[in-house]
Amino acid sequence: MGDLVQIDVWLFHLINVDWQNDWLDQLMPIWRNKYFWGPLYLFLISFVLINYPKKGWIWLLALMLCITLGDTVSSKIIKKSVKRLRPCHSTNFQPDYHLGVVCGSGYSFPSSHATNHFAVALFIILTLGTSFKWIRIPLFLWAASIAYGQVYVGVHYPFDVLFGTLLGIGIGTLVAFLFLSYLKKRELSWG
Repeated sequence: MGDLVQIDVWLFHLINVDWQNDWLDQLMPIWRNKYFWGPLYLFLISFVLINYPKKGWIWLLALMLCITLGDTVSSKIIKKSVKRLRPCHSTNFQPDYHLGVVCGSGYSFPSSHATNHFAVALFIILTLGTSFKWIRIPLFLWAASIAYGQVYVGVHYPFDVLFGTLLGIGIGTLVAFLFLSYLKKRELSWG
């Protein structure tokens, strides 16, 4: 376990210190902010409800379930059980570490940003991505860049983000499966 922690801290230093640059210093605090993506979320909701008037509401409920599950499992269950300090709260936080945002008050493992964004991305990829195949890679890169930003700004270790990513992928896949199974059971097509 000690070796994994050392690798995690080494990767954190690599991303948070060695790979710092002025452009990302300006971008990442905004990019990882959930309010920055408000217009995208509103567009997505409008698009689905306009193009899928009956099934769109079911899709929207499934998307909300995805976010609720991701946030509950990561923040309220795992974080409170593991209780890993954020790098910015750690006594090992070095003077050369870069803190690009206000350090959150909660625990670090897993990253809820990574969990939620990957859950949403996978859900959309597995539902809307069946009709709009071109959105698959951009959605995955979107979630990955936000997860990366968590380490870049100094609020999570890389393994926090990695576990959050895997958790989000699992939740997004599960909710997409449930959504598509529900439609199939009712003989409703999607896409």
